[in-house]
Amino acid sequence: MTSQQQFDWRPIDPGQAAAWAALVAATEAEDRQDEHVAEQDLLEFFTDPDLDFSSGSVAVYDGGEMIGYSLVIARTEADPVHQARCMGGVHPRYRQRGIGSQLLEWAERAAESVHNERFPGQPLSLGGRCLARTDGAVALFSAHGYQESRWFLRMSSDLTADLPAIQHPAGVRIVGFAPELSQDARLVHDEAFRDHWDWTEMTAEGWAHFMASQAFRPAYSFLGYDGDEPLGLVLGHEYDSYTQATGRLDLYIPTVGTRRAGRRRGIATALLGRVMRAAAADGFVSATLDVDADSPTGAVGLYERAGFAVRDTWVTQIKPLIG
Repeated sequence: MTSQQQFDWRPIDPGQAAAWAALVAATEAEDRQDEHVAEQDLLEFFTDPDLDFSSGSVAVYDGGEMIGYSLVIARTEADPVHQARCMGGVHPRYRQRGIGSQLLEWAERAAESVHNERFPGQPLSLGGRCLARTDGAVALFSAHGYQESRWFLRMSSDLTADLPAIQHPAGVRIVGFAPELSQDARLVHDEAFRDHWDWTEMTAEGWAHFMASQAFRPAYSFLGYDGDEPLGLVLGHEYDSYTQATGRLDLYIPTVGTRRAGRRRGIATALLGRVMRAAAADGFVSATLDVDADSPTGAVGLYERAGFAVRDTWVTQIKPLIG
């Protein structure tokens, strides 16, 4: 008997956020990914304008317990390939039963359906990610024809240690984030990452959703200007669920970016130093960020010089679905 016959499969809706959070907590306890989310964090997914839960999500239930899920994330562009993403997980008690394989196969079918609605006739690939040290997940992707394509580093800095001195770039002023600067921040964000791997530009609605996150902390977010021209950006997030789970104040930095005209002037280093010192002064004990191991701007070296060290490695797995 297959797992689809044994268990109940259904799209995810907001009423399932608590069950979803419980599943994520169970997988975190086993896999030690250092990713702690609460029901409120997951509810934000349902207001993301780029997600369609009715056709792009599925949860697997054993009675009233969610034991697995998959979520397909379409992209805003297909140039030259629409590289959709999937995320998911299986409760540790239910692994080795074929549920992970069925969820991945479901994700491929869902990705093709979503793709044909948005980008008919264009090529499609599907990407997922897993920790490089999780042998089971790596083997699952490999068995389904996925190729390891890109590595991303989780880096952390001890904010209780001596922090590097801030070097202020000549002619650049650093200002704290304010709502009226949101479009300047979006301009920097879009241009800074346009030449990065797998980048697609955010829609206006997507940017508004990103900036409305309950984790966003304006007090730990800054922009760098040359005159009136915005050139650099750093954003800070604080996750209450992480603090509750670990007892530690960690500042997650989702974005550090510099426009082409501002690169190699020390702007990103200055912004990073500013946010790290601000967080340390308020009792944060660490700062964390993720970076492409092959970043075209040499970001890994910049972060190492700022005091960050590699803590874990994520690998992106890619499979072409439509040529």
